[in-house]
Amino acid sequence: MERLRALRGLFACVGCMPRCTRRRERGRVESPVPVCAVTLLLQLLQDQEGDREQAYCELEHVLGEEDSRPPCGVVNRLLAEVSQDLTAAQGVTDSVRMAASNVLVALARTHFSMVMAELQGHLKATREMCKEFVLVTLSKLFSIYAPQCISFVWLMLAGLCSVVGHVRSGQTLRIACAVVKQWLEGVKVHLHSRKQCPWPAAEKEQIYQNLYQLFCSVLSNWQDCKEEEDKRAVLGAVTAMLTVLLQEEQQQKHVWEQVLWLVHQYQEAQDTCTVTKSLNIFLEALAGVQSIIPEDKFLAITSAVFYQLSDDTKQHSEADRAELTHCILLQARICPEETVLFLQLQLGSQRKASCVAALGLFGALARSDEPVMTEKLSQVVEAVQCLCSDPSTQVRRAVLHFIRDVLSANAWSCSAWDVVGHIFSEFSRTTGRRAAGDLSAQEAQEEGALQELCMDILGSLDVSARGISKLLWPRLLLYVVPAQYTGMLIPVSRCIRALAERGELTVRDMEELDPHFLSSMFQGPLLTPQILLARLLVVAGSPVAGSELQAAALLLMQNLHSKIHRAVEPVWAAEIPLLLQCLEGKDESFTDSAEWEPRLLKFVRASLDIMEDEAWTMALSCELSQQLSSSASSSGEKTFLYKALGTVLGACKEVLHVQEKLLQHLEGANAEEPSEAQGMISLVSHAADSNFHTVLDTLTVFASRLCKGRNGRISRRKKMELDSTRAQATRSALILAHGSLALRASKEQLLARLEGDIVGNILLLYSCSCQDLQNKLALVQSITDFSSAVHAVGGSAFLNPSLKGKLLEILMDLLKKYYLGTRVSPVPLKVVLALEQLSKLKPSVGSKDMSEMLTLCCRNIVTHPSARMMLKIKKSRQAAQYLQLQQTSLKALGQLMVVLLKTEPTLSFFQNIVHRSLTSDNMWERKRALQTCSQLLAACEELQRGDACKHFGSLVGLLAPLTCDPMPASRQLAATCLSSLLRIQAKVTNGVIEMGDIGSQCEGLNDCSTIAQLQTSSKIARVVCSNFPLEQTVDFMTAIKDTFRKARGMRVRAAGKWLITFLQMYGKDICRDALMILYILRSCTSSAQQSTFMPFLCQAVVILTRCHKEVMIDNFSRLPKATDSETWRRIREFCLQRWGR
Repeated sequence: MERLRALRGLFACVGCMPRCTRRRERGRVESPVPVCAVTLLLQLLQDQEGDREQAYCELEHVLGEEDSRPPCGVVNRLLAEVSQDLTAAQGVTDSVRMAASNVLVALARTHFSMVMAELQGHLKATREMCKEFVLVTLSKLFSIYAPQCISFVWLMLAGLCSVVGHVRSGQTLRIACAVVKQWLEGVKVHLHSRKQCPWPAAEKEQIYQNLYQLFCSVLSNWQDCKEEEDKRAVLGAVTAMLTVLLQEEQQQKHVWEQVLWLVHQYQEAQDTCTVTKSLNIFLEALAGVQSIIPEDKFLAITSAVFYQLSDDTKQHSEADRAELTHCILLQARICPEETVLFLQLQLGSQRKASCVAALGLFGALARSDEPVMTEKLSQVVEAVQCLCSDPSTQVRRAVLHFIRDVLSANAWSCSAWDVVGHIFSEFSRTTGRRAAGDLSAQEAQEEGALQELCMDILGSLDVSARGISKLLWPRLLLYVVPAQYTGMLIPVSRCIRALAERGELTVRDMEELDPHFLSSMFQGPLLTPQILLARLLVVAGSPVAGSELQAAALLLMQNLHSKIHRAVEPVWAAEIPLLLQCLEGKDESFTDSAEWEPRLLKFVRASLDIMEDEAWTMALSCELSQQLSSSASSSGEKTFLYKALGTVLGACKEVLHVQEKLLQHLEGANAEEPSEAQGMISLVSHAADSNFHTVLDTLTVFASRLCKGRNGRISRRKKMELDSTRAQATRSALILAHGSLALRASKEQLLARLEGDIVGNILLLYSCSCQDLQNKLALVQSITDFSSAVHAVGGSAFLNPSLKGKLLEILMDLLKKYYLGTRVSPVPLKVVLALEQLSKLKPSVGSKDMSEMLTLCCRNIVTHPSARMMLKIKKSRQAAQYLQLQQTSLKALGQLMVVLLKTEPTLSFFQNIVHRSLTSDNMWERKRALQTCSQLLAACEELQRGDACKHFGSLVGLLAPLTCDPMPASRQLAATCLSSLLRIQAKVTNGVIEMGDIGSQCEGLNDCSTIAQLQTSSKIARVVCSNFPLEQTVDFMTAIKDTFRKARGMRVRAAGKWLITFLQMYGKDICRDALMILYILRSCTSSAQQSTFMPFLCQAVVILTRCHKEVMIDNFSRLPKATDSETWRRIREFCLQRWGR
């Protein structure tokens, strides 16, 4: 290495060549670059000194200089030295060989013939040597000096034949194959260039002969390779030779003899993709020479490729499938008739995979714009039509993909088959199979994928393409109305919108429509505007459809407005975009999905009003009626159909028509189904908007039919009908319908028909029913509804007092019946809601009856259900519904009390509510009592009623322990009640709450730690006691006593804390109540829970004794009573010993 560095410096300094070198040149042109550099490096290599790889690199650098040209003698010595390393069988590393190869490539710049001759000699040498890097060097030479290489083609072919004869496998074989491919690419170009071809005809023919000999040698020596990499290399070389031999007409017969070897590689090679690529190269060359392929060879190639595509056991990548498909496309270009015939035969194969593959290839041919497919496409479409009824999911999917390809390529070719109809039929087929519910998870997934494919095909159509508009319009209208195509409305809407923008929505002449459309159009009823609008409204109003489908229906209405009614254009142009904004969530005022139906129905009514076309409106109601009758009870659309029909009937002015449709659906509905019962109510209430009296008259007629002969003589069959569960359910629905009708009536309508018809019909229907749970709930709800309606219009003064009393009596009877019932029922809860509304009508009720009513309400709502029953409710499926109703009833009870506070100032509420329930062992009952108490105190505060102040002491005594209740909500409610109580006290006394409001302390009650809860409760106690009226001390102590005797745990501790806080603050100021307090404390010692509150009891007695020593000692000095507990005796003895002196 040191010598090399010295030489590098020397080369830069030397200005002339040595004498010996000049003598060797013998008069040749001298190189400006000193030849001594090459000579010295060569000498270094010959002397085996230094790093040979580094020396070769230096030599490559020197030879690469632009003006470097060493003399031939030096070149010969250099070739000899380099060749030793290049062909050495062993002892030389690959890196040295590669460096030596690079030297030869650099030397070829000036001495190409000498280098090429040296390499060819090595190729043909028979002695043992490594020819791998010889081949590598030849490859490099062809890459850099391709034009010079062409003249050595004879030598190259001979050398390659020699290599083929000696090499059997391995790296050398693969490199040799690569060299063959590389050289043949250049040879092929020169052989094809007629005027510039460097060889005369005779030589060209000889080159082809030699090439064929090389081809035969390769096949005979290398076709049995075992290694996969060797097989790929040989395959590439053979393909390259075949493509060159194809250019010579005389050699083509040899090519056809050997081409089957190429096809046979599908069975031999693991990497079939390489085989396919080789076939593609061969077929592309074949297409270029326009040679006629023998029929047996065509069939062999096509069958082999098709088998690869259709073989289910082979998992081809997308790239592999694309290569295989390209093979068939090339075959179609070469042999169009034969390829189409072959694929048509595959459509009838028993193997589904063959059908699928053939369909895919036909689709690819359609997309390729091959002339043959343009001519044959109609014939192919007819052949594919035979597969429409195939049950296989694979075939059905393939047919749909074929349709998409055909429509994207040439829509005119579909005239022989209604492909649009097939897309919809396939969608309906998948919908039906999925709805049947007998599919496995995988099958259901496959059917769903087919549905998505149908939608994607229609949705991706380019309506601007030739023939598409005629294919779609007006055919698409056939698929808007049938329910089985509802899911396709999104792509249908997109297509029709695109057609509308292009101005294609015109009525075509009959002769312009193809026979498939005409036969479909007249198989069913005529597609009227009412049928179209009814279906689109149902989809737009169906909550189960989803916002995308709903929007699609609205867009269809907007684009087809001229086909529906000419008068709606201005209204729809303004309103439909607003409705779409609601669906897209862009309308800030539209916050609840429940508002969608009323908004859509309002849009329908506005559309009908602007039409002012009674005949058109009646026809629409008939269509909606027909759809309603044919809809299944469980259908989500049926609920909207009831409302839509009611809205349209509300716009009708023909009384008989309205009555006919109402009676038809009231009689036909099965009210045993909750959805049907609600539908009857919706129908009646929506129809009453502009036809209130007509609807009510119809209900009266229908009600009389249901009750006719109830008490008279009727046939047994009629009696069975009237007593059937369906008739009972129908009566319940009618009762509810009357209440709903009252809510939608104006003041004049309501007051004119309330007593005689609305209430009269309700009571009649109820009296004729079996009065089961459903009927009772219906009655209570209807009373709630019409009471609310009367109050809303301010008509309570016009309602007969006796009727109010009768209704109140019915509700009271229900409360009494359900009070403390064995099972939980929603009836009492609903009754409280009804009483709330009825009380607003100011019924004439005495104080005693009102007190009884309030007591019943509280007992049914607050005390019931029990703790055990609550646990059962929470585990039931209707738990959420019942608990929500209970909360609503509690609020209603509070509102009822507010009404009663206004109407009955002297009535005492707190005694009816708080005492028993606030000290109950049932924590849910305590919570309900606290909710009611908080509402009542809030009402007292709002109305500035001082009733609560009369019960200040007892309320504080009851609420104080609940600030440490186990339920967090109860703790907060207790604090809320105490806060309200303090504010009421301050207002009544015109004072100020000392120590501030307790609202700021409530946060501590949410703490999970019981110690923190107790500390917060003590802070609240100090605030409340600071504002305590001492005249209610005994009430406070009595209420605390109930907690000591009944409660346990934290409530007892909280009660003790409040007791001690009160006595510490006011112990000296309650002298006149000291003995009474002592008596209350003594009575507490008989409780079984005394261990919990004993410390507080002892502390309380000590405080009292210290503050009122004489009175207390005098009391203790008396003889003990026989009823005194052992605990109290010990307390008495302790006090006497401590303070009795």
